[in-house]
Parts: sequence; structure tokens; C-alpha cells
Amino acid sequence: MVWRSGGYIITNHHVVAGRRFMAKPRLNVTLPDGSEHPAHVMTQKPEIDLALLQIDAEGLSPALIADSRGMQVGQIVFAVGHPWGQRGYVTAGVISSLGTAQTRNRHGPVPIIRSDVLLAPGNSGGPLVNAAGGVLGINTMIVGGDQGVAIPSHIVEAFVSEGFKGERSTSSEGYI
Repeated sequence: MVWRSGGYIITNHHVVAGRRFMAKPRLNVTLPDGSEHPAHVMTQKPEIDLALLQIDAEGLSPALIADSRGMQVGQIVFAVGHPWGQRGYVTAGVISSLGTAQTRNRHGPVPIIRSDVLLAPGNSGGPLVNAAGGVLGINTMIVGGDQGVAIPSHIVEAFVSEGFKGERSTSSEGYI
């Protein structure tokens, strides 16, 4: 999913694990038009299962990002992904709880969104969106048990901003 202009893509760490230090990129991002682009891992954080990629592609519009701090239990949400290789699959549900999960490496608890959307392999790294189409979080299959889990957009934005630390970001995107 395009998070910021300039070809910045957000996904899960477990999707790209181990590819950051490869001399030649072996990771490709497929866009909705079917074109494939080599991707470079800019940064990743296994503790919260996030990775920031960059591709060289023109005219990519970033997703509409919703401020996840305004979510409520019972809110209708949609998970978008490619489970089992089925492109553009959407499932619907409601937010079941807003809580935390313990992360790896003693990083401490991280906020998560639990919902009853059906997630399967291929939904990882895809967006959890609200009824207005704003991205509330990034779906992950690493934790969750019998419920869908997403990393909230405000946590994702903090991760992306940290990846740009020391660099000047040209992002003008904001929350809705």
C-alpha cells in the first residue's frame, strides 16, 4: 500500500524479512495495473511487524490515512488484501477491541486493533479501512489468534516518520 508520495510502500516485516541487506533487490511490488517494480527495504521493525519499502514509479497516489486514535469499538471496517492469491479481496467486520499486544524482543506492548474481519495468508501488510475509505491500520497475521489484528495508522505513521529521521520528507499527506 502506498503510504507516502515518492513510492513509499508500507507492509509487514514478516513479508520482507531478511531482504534488507541483499546486494540486488529480489523483492517486487505489483501495482493494481499489473506492473511490477523492484522494491528496496528502507527500514523495518520486527517488534511491530512493519517494513517501509520504496519503489521507483511515477504518479503513485498515497492512500487516504485516517487517524486511528479516533476509532471506536463497533465501528465498521474492511480488510483489503490478496488472500490465497485472490487479488483485491475485501472482507467486512467491526472493531472488536482496541488494546495492546506484547511485542518481541521486550519492546513492550504496542497498540493494536482487533476486529472480526476474516484474515488469511495474503492479507498481511494490507490496509484495514473505515467506511470512508481511510486507512485505520495495517493488517498482520503475526499476532491475533482467532481475530483480525491491525497495527493502528498512528503507530504506522510514527514508524514511517522515524524512517525519515534525518532526511527531509516531502510528504504533505495528513490524517482525515
